[in-house]
Amino acid sequence: MTKATTDETPSGGTDQAPPPGADEAPPATDEAARPATDEAAAAAGAPPAAAGAGPRGWLSDPLFAAAVVLVVLAAVFAGWAGWSWYGAAHSGPSAAAQLRDRVLQAGEQAVQNFNTLDYRKVAQGLALWEQSSTGPLHAEILAGRATFEREIQQTKTVTTARILDGALTSLNTRAGTASLIVAVQTTVTPATGTPQVKQSRLAGTLTRTPAGWKLSKLGQVPVSPAASSGTGSTGG
Repeated sequence: MTKATTDETPSGGTDQAPPPGADEAPPATDEAARPATDEAAAAAGAPPAAAGAGPRGWLSDPLFAAAVVLVVLAAVFAGWAGWSWYGAAHSGPSAAAQLRDRVLQAGEQAVQNFNTLDYRKVAQGLALWEQSSTGPLHAEILAGRATFEREIQQTKTVTTARILDGALTSLNTRAGTASLIVAVQTTVTPATGTPQVKQSRLAGTLTRTPAGWKLSKLGQVPVSPAASSGTGSTGG
């Protein structure tokens, strides 16, 4: 007798494999992939960041960059202007001003030399006159040297001078000439008697020589009668 067989599946049988893809998560949608920061920004009332937008540097703003450049240029200009002012204030007198000072100093010294003479040292005094002069004035001193010596020894006077003021009225560096005017006070002391003090104004011409600036002309500035009566005696 044939036994009928039936397929029974025991309750504790083997588990069947789940269908393919059953354990895989569904693909993320655009809404789910949006960063949580957008949701936080939306909750705070701020608009979400634009896609692909990164942090903006100052160079990305033309107006801000131009303002920064202008500030830098202004600072550089201020520094340059300050340094230029400081340099000009501490650079001292110009070369032209220094030359005028030297020429005036030489002229004043020459005028003082010509108004200084001691009868006890006549030869030394006349030698100083010669050293301080050139051109026509120098030739005049050489020609009248013997007369000067005789007169000063006869009068027995000692003459000293002090420069009160002086100024150059012209300076021609190309021609090597200059003009000056000097106020000088002289004191003439005789062998016996009271010293006589007088003030006068002298005008002279300076000429440049290899040995420096020297007097080529010297004379007294004419004084008008009104000025003479108001200032007292003036000597030459």
